Amino acid sequence: MNALLKEQHHQWRQKIRRFAEEKVKPVIGEYDRKALFPHQLIEQLGEETGVFGMYLPEQYGGKNTDTLSYIIAVEELARIDSSVAATVAAHNSLGIGPILNFGTEEQKLKWLPRLCTGKALWAMGLTEINAGSDAKAVETTADLKNGKWKINGNKLYITNAASVLSKGITVAAKTGEKDGKLEFSAILLPYPTPGFERKLMGDKLVWRAADNGELFFNSCEVPEDYLLGKRGDGLKIILKTIDAGRLSIAAMGVGLAQGAFEMARGYALNRYQFGKPIAELQSIAFKLADMAVKIENARNTLYNACWMKDQGIPYGTQSAMAKLYASEIAREVADEAVQIFGGSGLMESNPIARFYRDQRLLQIGEGTSEILRLVISRSVLNDK
Repeated sequence: MNALLKEQHHQWRQKIRRFAEEKVKPVIGEYDRKALFPHQLIEQLGEETGVFGMYLPEQYGGKNTDTLSYIIAVEELARIDSSVAATVAAHNSLGIGPILNFGTEEQKLKWLPRLCTGKALWAMGLTEINAGSDAKAVETTADLKNGKWKINGNKLYITNAASVLSKGITVAAKTGEKDGKLEFSAILLPYPTPGFERKLMGDKLVWRAADNGELFFNSCEVPEDYLLGKRGDGLKIILKTIDAGRLSIAAMGVGLAQGAFEMARGYALNRYQFGKPIAELQSIAFKLADMAVKIENARNTLYNACWMKDQGIPYGTQSAMAKLYASEIAREVADEAVQIFGGSGLMESNPIARFYRDQRLLQIGEGTSEILRLVISRSVLNDK
């Protein structure tokens, strides 16, 4: 229970949980083993739940829900599988978010309704070989000539960028210099566009059923009015988007930890050693108690940050705290869950092995734990 939760939140949780239990859980292990993106399952998720774009106003195709409802949806999906949760989180936070928050009315009406269906996904492109934590190291360029942006460069590790459902990306690119400083802008680049090539990234340790792509831009041309926000505001748009996106990664951490805890608890209640369930052994019972405490604290921290966002209160520091803590406890809980399972937890046929792998990305994506500690330390040191 949480004081911020209302009946609508409980109802929404049950709706997403039913879908995750009945539709995702029976099949996702096979998709993970074969490293296949479950595009039909994703479309079905959109049709039956409306989770894509759910927090958008109705005129753009959304359900006008609050942030907490959206975060609960990501949490419940991650409780069963991180690849599906990542697809929803990246599309809603990184794909739709910048268009909603910085797009013109014409851009919103052009792009958003389709992106709320689950039949079309959108991505955000910041990361490159030499750019990630250092956003200003972006090497992709966009030159404005004759009323068109010509984009050249590449991106990698981009979620929702290369599957049959992916319909485009918001590209962070250098667009020149201003007052002696490099200028970065955000530009909408739909797929297909001549010169826009993409490749699914395989051989992954984590999120094997998610769409992570490497993208190549060879003189891709789009109209001048595909600029998102103002020219030169690209990094501001990206960084503000990541602030919100960290909430969804935190939700994935909480959901994954909850799923791992439930699996470990169920195993401990049914695995007998020394004539009794191992859950009755103090060493195991205390592990479960510590896991439950960490999950409760992470969930409360996350929900508070969501409330602050919906109240219009600056929440960047709380978002960083939630993401840092939730990703760290996901690692700790998944590790202890494998310890409780013992040898059986080391088999890929056991879903806990997938959870153990998938948690590892959470301490890297949308701000590494090291960068988040830097963000938080600056905040607390400047707090008057």
